[in-house]
Amino acid sequence: MTEVIGIDHIYIAVSDLERSEVFYDRVLLGTLGFRKNKFTLGGDPHIQYFNRHFGYVLRPSRTQAAHDSYAPGLHHFCLRVDSAAEVAAVATQLRGAGIETSEAKPYPEYASDYWATFLIDPDGIRLEVTNYRLERRERHDRW
Repeated sequence: MTEVIGIDHIYIAVSDLERSEVFYDRVLLGTLGFRKNKFTLGGDPHIQYFNRHFGYVLRPSRTQAAHDSYAPGLHHFCLRVDSAAEVAAVATQLRGAGIETSEAKPYPEYASDYWATFLIDPDGIRLEVTNYRLERRERHDRW
């Protein structure tokens, strides 16, 4: 059996590429250490944010329908950092960069050591930053 070893890339269709670029520059470049490049594919401009694990690619949408987290499709996208302290630091940095985020805090209803902050991109896509919890570490290490 072939094992999936990671997420390679995620494509997000956005209604305004320039507006989304400003947002994601603050979130992914300025706060979370991603790098960025631009390319054209099928005549459409694309912006790729990437780290050593995966890429997050913006492409122009072909319709102007608003994103609905509760319609079929993406509900939210969660990024993982190492610790609860890093979740808090990310929330502080994002607010300092003008990005509205929730308070970084524990969510014991999810797991006893679950910390998170939440934000929404310009098209309404919900993003989360959480810590690398013990259960996830053990799952990885004892697989």
